[in-house]
Amino acid sequence: MSDETIAVTGATRGVGRRVARRLARAGATLRLVVRDPTRVPDLPGAGVARAGYDDPPAVRAALRDAPTLFLVSAHEHPDRVGLHAGVVDAAVAAGVDRIVYLSFLGAAPDATFTFARDHFHTEQHIRGTGVAFTFLRDNLYQDALPFFVGTDRVIRGPAGDGRVSAVARNDIADVAAAVLRGPGHEGHVYDVTGPEAISLHEAAEELTRATGRPVRYHAESLNEAYASRAHYEASEYELAGWVTSYAAIAAGEMAAVSETVATVAGHPPVSFARWLAANPRSIAHLHG
Repeated sequence: MSDETIAVTGATRGVGRRVARRLARAGATLRLVVRDPTRVPDLPGAGVARAGYDDPPAVRAALRDAPTLFLVSAHEHPDRVGLHAGVVDAAVAAGVDRIVYLSFLGAAPDATFTFARDHFHTEQHIRGTGVAFTFLRDNLYQDALPFFVGTDRVIRGPAGDGRVSAVARNDIADVAAAVLRGPGHEGHVYDVTGPEAISLHEAAEELTRATGRPVRYHAESLNEAYASRAHYEASEYELAGWVTSYAAIAAGEMAAVSETVATVAGHPPVSFARWLAANPRSIAHLHG
């Protein structure tokens, strides 16, 4: 494969870390762009550069001589699109000519899920720069679903009977690594999903089977959802993001099932039931 440097953001955790490991195993030359260099994995062929999304000059310096950027979206922030735009502009100024961006399923200006709107506007900003791009629109992470369960073993949210094609982070990382290593993906927008769309009733049933203890789903109204989360004293944008993620499920905006994992990564995606069986530590908090 080419020895051109691939820059990876978010490499200390989550999908970014998984992608970095896969690229390192494939012999890629990497630059891990992170806020805290003490937390990066020790990978062969990987350099490390310190830069936060809120520091575009540091990002520009970190990306110099790196033609390809894998851009993991920032954590929730009141100006998340502004942070992303600053990173993208710094990347273009540094000479990056291809951006692979980790977006979200159903990204659109009028998406029900407020964070999906952020992803759409980020995609539009990337398009406007003229650099080559690939957008990976993943769905909710499977490992998030066990944490939807409250201390009373109930999933509460305004998802109705809607369905979600939640996806494993490892499957997303396999797709991203294949896109970053191979040609022919420029200009493509890939939906990255699990093999099936399940309701939250069905998710609760799978969690019940996996833990041996009952978990159920209670469908809230929007007003009930906001009220039941008020005690967290979260910011307005965070609260809206939490509630509208469920509302997007109810609206059918997270139900699409794609073939991307199979066609791009070369293997079938993992179902939620199989993921639970393979990751017992993910539900340890539900046993007690």
